[in-house]
Amino acid sequence: MQIPEHVLKRKGSTTTSGVPKEVRTLLDLGLIETVNLAEWLVVDQESLARNLFQKENWNFLLKPLEESFALMKIKTAPKKMEGLGMVLAQGFPTKAQFENTLRRLKEHRSDIVRSWACFMIGKRIELSLKESLKRIQPLAADRNMSVREAAWLAIRPRIVTQLRESLRLLMGFSLHRDANIRRFASEITRPRGVWCNHIPALKENPQLGLPLLEPLRCDDSIYVRNSVGNWLNDASKTKPGWVQDVCKLWEKESPTKETAYIIRRGLRTLRKKQA
Repeated sequence: MQIPEHVLKRKGSTTTSGVPKEVRTLLDLGLIETVNLAEWLVVDQESLARNLFQKENWNFLLKPLEESFALMKIKTAPKKMEGLGMVLAQGFPTKAQFENTLRRLKEHRSDIVRSWACFMIGKRIELSLKESLKRIQPLAADRNMSVREAAWLAIRPRIVTQLRESLRLLMGFSLHRDANIRRFASEITRPRGVWCNHIPALKENPQLGLPLLEPLRCDDSIYVRNSVGNWLNDASKTKPGWVQDVCKLWEKESPTKETAYIIRRGLRTLRKKQA
């Protein structure tokens, strides 16, 4: 199907109600990607999944799909993605089936479908943490921000329960040449984070995450710096003294504009309280 030029070059509506019907239809058919949060929120994921399953001859997944959505108490976009990840993870039980399906999802033009791949990995209990992170890494570097967000959301429950191993394995991500992957290392371990459960151990002992943050303290990517600043800001809500000490040390050891930016962002909640 030929996608109209005005659709391909759209900036996207700033409100969900403003997303054109033409764009909604193409999103639900999986023929285009979302370009912003408003579009991401309006995608009918159940309809998109039904279209995909029928096209791929995965009709055996239609009933589990229907049952999953019927049982879903909270139908936010992330919850729908999580539910679909479970349907897909359970629907392809053998390793060969799983890997082939994962490849198909990762290659799809729809960012929503690629996001399901993230949650399919997250729900695959047979995978070790190391194997899960290996498979999620390409998705953490996806061209679309929504997939990059889904990547850390999908794996974060494993991070919470296997924190020390996670911090060790994520060091490779923190040192990666791709800024998206470096940002993943910071974002997935934020003590509080957004749209996700907190990590109690890092709220009480944020120093555990310091080796992961150190290589990022003067990162040349604003995308990474924002995440590191947010990480410190999260930690400041339970361990303000620790965050202040880290910022003082970084200010002394790394007197760059990049580090200064991270420090300002990391101390913003504490400074508001002092104002």
